[in-house]
Amino acid sequence: MTFELHCRECQDKLGRPFSEVHRWFDEFFPTLTVYHRRKRHHLAGIRECAAFFGEEAAQAAQLHVISDLKEDGRWESGDRIPENEEDYLNMGLL
Repeated sequence: MTFELHCRECQDKLGRPFSEVHRWFDEFFPTLTVYHRRKRHHLAGIRECAAFFGEEAAQAAQLHVISDLKEDGRWESGDRIPENEEDYLNMGLL
């Protein structure tokens, strides 16, 4: 999902775009391309985001992660968010 779409989703669902959260989550994209998701797109990344940006930002972070998993066809109702980078890889994600 693009930065703009992540921001729009948060604006619609949470009342503000949380652009700082989406920039932070995708910070590694320029060097790792699609593989950047293993760095923060998991529960440990969501907790780290909350520590940096506050508890409200954790909702935006969770939306970001789930939206990207959906985009990759890796999320259905009842699925779980990976715990950390190792779990992300063990689940067969990038």
